[in-house]
Amino acid sequence: MDYAALLSLHRLTVVISIALFILRGAWRMMDSPMNAKKWVKIVPHVNDTILLLAAIGMLVVASLNPLEHGWIMAKIIGLLVYIVLGTIAIKRGKTALQRNMAFVGALAVKAAAAVGYRNAGTVEFLLDKDGTVYFMEMNT
Repeated sequence: MDYAALLSLHRLTVVISIALFILRGAWRMMDSPMNAKKWVKIVPHVNDTILLLAAIGMLVVASLNPLEHGWIMAKIIGLLVYIVLGTIAIKRGKTALQRNMAFVGALAVKAAAAVGYRNAGTVEFLLDKDGTVYFMEMNT
């Protein structure tokens, strides 16, 4: 498979991954029984596996070493942060506040990656007395 095809596959699976994450997060917030469906537990993992394989394929085809290119390493670190926050948001968070904060944090990481952001900055949120999280701004 050539680089352009791998890039298209990678971009498609990124969009699907984000859409499924938002959908699962919304279902979790609504206590929907949809999150218990078998396909909801399997499809995101299959999609994310394809996403990672396409990314690895692009590195191989382009002969890129992540240790030699800081932007690639930044994407890998961002992915790891997204995975940890996503896991807390969807299954491991013990309270609604932990899950909501992790959900918003994971989306912020994805948003930063989507625009190619690689520098230090802050993402600010407001938390009301009921535990609802509101996005304020991203300072770059």
